[in-house]
Amino acid sequence: MGSAPAAFLGHRTRKRFGQHWLVDEGVLESIAAAAQLGAADRVLEVGPGRGALTARLLASPAAAVAAIELDRDLIAGLRQRFGDDPRFGLISGDVLAVELPEATKVVANIPYNITGPLLERLVGRLDRPVARPYERLVLLVQHEVGQRIRARPGSSAYSALSVRMQLMASCRCVCAVPPRCFQPPPKVQSEVIALEPLAPEQQLDATLARTVEQLLRRCFVARRKMLRNTLAGLLPANQLEPIALAAGIGLQQRPQEIEPAAWVALATGLNQATNHAALEGIHG
Repeated sequence: MGSAPAAFLGHRTRKRFGQHWLVDEGVLESIAAAAQLGAADRVLEVGPGRGALTARLLASPAAAVAAIELDRDLIAGLRQRFGDDPRFGLISGDVLAVELPEATKVVANIPYNITGPLLERLVGRLDRPVARPYERLVLLVQHEVGQRIRARPGSSAYSALSVRMQLMASCRCVCAVPPRCFQPPPKVQSEVIALEPLAPEQQLDATLARTVEQLLRRCFVARRKMLRNTLAGLLPANQLEPIALAAGIGLQQRPQEIEPAAWVALATGLNQATNHAALEGIHG
């Protein structure tokens, strides 16, 4: 466990910013290692705080490290500590609002209350992924969120978020981070995850992605109901059942039992049926 650098001795943690300093040396090293930084990488660091992780990123071969910090009282200390390194850049502001610098990889130790919006900004949405995906994101998140992102069908943690993220990126847990690794300790368990977003050519096309998103919203809002009930009204039952079966789905199943690929197959079948019906209407 490290003490605060001299540049930050007058600074106090602020609850409104959700500040909990990660001080465990082993976890800091694990995050830096998980980023797999090379000489061609330009790193975006979100929430550098007092620079514990920044120092490790700058010790790597990375070409540049651009940090975004919301707490203005930390800016002077960060500039004092790292300003002499020409590879270091610092942006003062809210990561959800400022223009993001160009980067190949992201490392983020962020307040947990903006995890959802930040994931959307950095990875995008299923029906609107970011135009230029990052090669890798290493994020410190609440354990519950990491569980939901990685969860497999049948797990109580499996949710619409699980399906969305797994259709947009591969994800693995780097390490668990208990409260004792922070100063002050938070009240929740944490973990570090590594995300590798799919390349643009591997992403779902926009029309298919919109249908998958509509299905997830429709079905997971009533996750205890059978799909027979939540999908009722989309098509007559005699048309819906064969489409579901072709996707490997039984209508007696519930949404938390369905693999991400099966949601895509179901959406594909529904789109084809809708297009076919539209064509029949035109030519009928």
